[in-house]
Amino acid sequence: MAGSRYSDLERPPLSEAALNRALVRPGSLWTGVTVVESTGSTNADLARAARDGAGEGAVLVAEAQEAGRGRLGRPWSAPPRSGLMFSVLLRPAVPVAAQGWLPILYGVAAASAVRRLAEVDVRLKWPNDLLIGERKLAGILAERADGAVVVGMGLNVSLREDELPVETATSLAVEQAACVDRDPLLRAVLREVESHYREWTAAGGDAEACGLRPAYLAACATIGRRVRVELPADRAIVGLATGIDGSGHLQVESEGERHTLSAGDVVHVRTAE
Repeated sequence: MAGSRYSDLERPPLSEAALNRALVRPGSLWTGVTVVESTGSTNADLARAARDGAGEGAVLVAEAQEAGRGRLGRPWSAPPRSGLMFSVLLRPAVPVAAQGWLPILYGVAAASAVRRLAEVDVRLKWPNDLLIGERKLAGILAERADGAVVVGMGLNVSLREDELPVETATSLAVEQAACVDRDPLLRAVLREVESHYREWTAAGGDAEACGLRPAYLAACATIGRRVRVELPADRAIVGLATGIDGSGHLQVESEGERHTLSAGDVVHVRTAE
């Protein structure tokens, strides 16, 4: 059994067949779920598939990632089968200007699913990190690929305290969550994403009309707090995070001036309290 997929009985492998039976059906957003033992990056793999003409709804799950990354190329790693590392391929028929809401939508959906199933108080750090308290549970990365958008997520599930990559991270196991079974967690996240995505695209990408912006504000731990926004070239803004605008950009009031910041402008957002 040494070295096999079943050698760690506390971290069983995902069943590709079971996931497809549960998630792929006529009319579903999800057209196929592929589970691989290891890859460099599920986002990079699906981006290549998108450039080759792959259709919307492909899901790629890796039991381990060798070159997983977050925003700004930050590394994301975890022991095999200790978390959920997966990406989805979407081709939203909404104006390009509205597509900046997609990673925020994904964060709202994932937080809702994990909160419900794992019974933990998951909040969102702008733009879309999942937090429990002040510690990071999951990260989300969206990337464009020839007219498509690939959204990847890394969720810490069974990592022990000594396996966490940094002190500011956490996992569902560390938080003593009600569910640390990756299969139902993955199904719940993908179903919630599909529901939010349907509503958002039906509204033409209007985040206010479909309820996405209010849902995000209700779940966001950043809004209403004093923050330090670290920018490129060692610049920083310290002020009150007052809200997000119609494009999902963070609004910060500092010394009588309102700053509107996109995720691409920001290196870090930290609480300043």
